[in-house]
Amino acid sequence: MIKKPNVRRQYPPIRSIHAARSALLSSAAGSERSLAAPGKKPFAWVHQCNSGPVFSAGQIALFRELARANSTLIRILTRVSLDSKTNEIRSKRSVALSILFVGGSGQISLTSVRGAVAAGHKVTVFNRGKSSMAEVPAGVTSIVGDIHDRESYARLGGSTFDVVCAFMVFRPEQISQDITTFSGRVGQYIFISSASVYQKPARHYIITEKTPLENPYWEYSRHKIACERLLQDQSTLSYTIVRPSHTVRTRLPIQIGDPMTGVRRMLAGKSVLVAGDGTSPWTLTRAIDFSVPFIRLFGNHRALGEDFHITNDRAFTWDQIHTAIGRALGVETRNFHVPTDTLIRYNPEWTGPLIGDKKWTALFDNSKIKNAVGQFTCSEDLDEILAEPMARAKLDLKMPRNDGPPNQLGGVAEDEDTLMDRIIADQSALGSHAC
Repeated sequence: MIKKPNVRRQYPPIRSIHAARSALLSSAAGSERSLAAPGKKPFAWVHQCNSGPVFSAGQIALFRELARANSTLIRILTRVSLDSKTNEIRSKRSVALSILFVGGSGQISLTSVRGAVAAGHKVTVFNRGKSSMAEVPAGVTSIVGDIHDRESYARLGGSTFDVVCAFMVFRPEQISQDITTFSGRVGQYIFISSASVYQKPARHYIITEKTPLENPYWEYSRHKIACERLLQDQSTLSYTIVRPSHTVRTRLPIQIGDPMTGVRRMLAGKSVLVAGDGTSPWTLTRAIDFSVPFIRLFGNHRALGEDFHITNDRAFTWDQIHTAIGRALGVETRNFHVPTDTLIRYNPEWTGPLIGDKKWTALFDNSKIKNAVGQFTCSEDLDEILAEPMARAKLDLKMPRNDGPPNQLGGVAEDEDTLMDRIIADQSALGSHAC
């Protein structure tokens, strides 16, 4: 018995596939082309048709040649099937894909893994195998490794995936590594960026994908911007950029400091710090709500080469958020308002998370993602949004505390709770107040 060689599937550069696809569709009979909506690409019309146009034998042969060369990417890009009896190309709306999650057990990614499995996709996760893996659904393939270990990570290049979801890429050198590792082996690379990349302060109160990427206050955001630009400047790896905003699953949204520090302060009857006057609208999105449109991006031709944020359409003030957390804990929240500039003088490490993010109004227009994947809804009930992270916080309260070594803040060794007490005492003496 002669064994067939194990030939690794190769994905050609995205631009060559687009060119071949356009050549195929533009060669259709003029009557079919005339049905395309003005200003629309012929392919967009083919994707939306229920039956699809009829092509000549020569055109069918071209499509088959493309499919033999790269069946999975053609399937991803076109979402169509060929009826050999009628020579019709028909819409194919449900395709099971091979998905790799780099990460897969984190704050946002775990619910997306669950959703991808529920959608019928073949899911693999690559991570260190130490965190939350017990929560990963049955049937998921686990590859244990570390993204910082170049040798173990490079082995991913020996496999092919229809979609790679990069949840653990934070620096330009990591995105460069991914471009090298996955080019020619992946149909769609989805980079998880951050909504914190948008201009600070924004020139318009509603954030769209056209809002400039500019954040001089937070290094984390600047690295994400650099990663996006590296992707956009290359042509060997087809990509989609996704920018989550504040997405909650296990961590409560406390504006300043560690969430569990805020929870313990509330339970102890202490005030909780709020930057500014506490009235800036802030968008919170549940991870389970984020996962619905995110999964619809898999194999979606409208997503290739595009950037999207995925957020709730509803925002809440920080005073409202903290008050709702206190209500769930059965206590009355005391929000203590301090100017942001004052806060970062006490702790410069708060500069990025505050001036580079949480100080500002965050309201998002989600029209672009909805046009690409269809309508979706997010919970607008603050108590419901907080329910899952609150349940986790109550479990954490039962666990032994492990605060670790004290932080070095302003040259004085003190923990976060003690620092907050000092800030409140100092500001109270100047006339600031809690409410």
